[in-house]
Amino acid sequence: MAETYDLTDTGERLNAALSETDLPGLHLLARGKVRDVYDLGDRLLIIATDRISAFDSVLGSPIPDKGRVLTQLSLFWFDMFKDIIPHHFLTADLSELKLKPALLRHLTGRSMIVKKAKALPVECVARGYLIGSGWKEYQASGTVCGITLKPGLRMAEKLDTPIFTPATKAESGHDENIPFEKAAEVLGREVAEKVRDVTLKLYATGAAYAAKRGVIIADTKFEFGICDGEVILIDEALTPDSSRFWPADTYKVGSSPFSFDKQFVRDWLEKESGWDKEPPAPALPDKVVMKTREKYLEAYEKITGRKLETGA
Repeated sequence: MAETYDLTDTGERLNAALSETDLPGLHLLARGKVRDVYDLGDRLLIIATDRISAFDSVLGSPIPDKGRVLTQLSLFWFDMFKDIIPHHFLTADLSELKLKPALLRHLTGRSMIVKKAKALPVECVARGYLIGSGWKEYQASGTVCGITLKPGLRMAEKLDTPIFTPATKAESGHDENIPFEKAAEVLGREVAEKVRDVTLKLYATGAAYAAKRGVIIADTKFEFGICDGEVILIDEALTPDSSRFWPADTYKVGSSPFSFDKQFVRDWLEKESGWDKEPPAPALPDKVVMKTREKYLEAYEKITGRKLETGA
């Protein structure tokens, strides 16, 4: 099984995956399912580790270079979207942090210094295809997140028009789909309408670009925050963690498409692991770890047109 970086050790070991960080002299503000966030005072340091989560649990095995894919792909989209909405990214240069060279080498490519923003308590989801929980709901009621769709749609079918399906985090930690009117109550109508419109524009822009690269973006999730009174894009953008990526050349309506995202992991967990989806989550077999890594790297390379600079 892939080892992890020991970041409390300034020694010479260069291993396969980064599962957790412990940075001397820096205040750990939060440790999410994937990202470790440090408070730099007026800014934040966000490090995308190689942890992977599914069914609201962090799995027992990291995916080598996954964090670099998430960070570098987000930076690619932030640059593309900068004329649509401001984002939180400031710099990927960590030299000001005065970290030891070995530690700096481990963090480079997976880290970014960003503006501080007050995160909006609503996740903004755009769906362009009928899949996942949306497909299950449609089968039962003809709706997706309460939005009525035309009858006769099949699994993985493209929707006539992408839909906006906001969600909040319930106390259990699970995403909870809410109607737009509820999002307007939570955020205020003006902000809710802005993030809805921006979400759909970002999705349309990203999906059109990816289609030219042979990738279908079936759906995606964005997060926004308020900085200096302005709504900005935060967290990540159009990554294999926040989106469903399908290769266009094998896509077929009526079946669950081959995927570049972590659906491969979900499938193994549901069909082969025997896990009941209650913590603790199991470790992944080596073959699943490496196959998942291949999928993340392929998604990055197809979309950006370049190879990822991976860890030593």
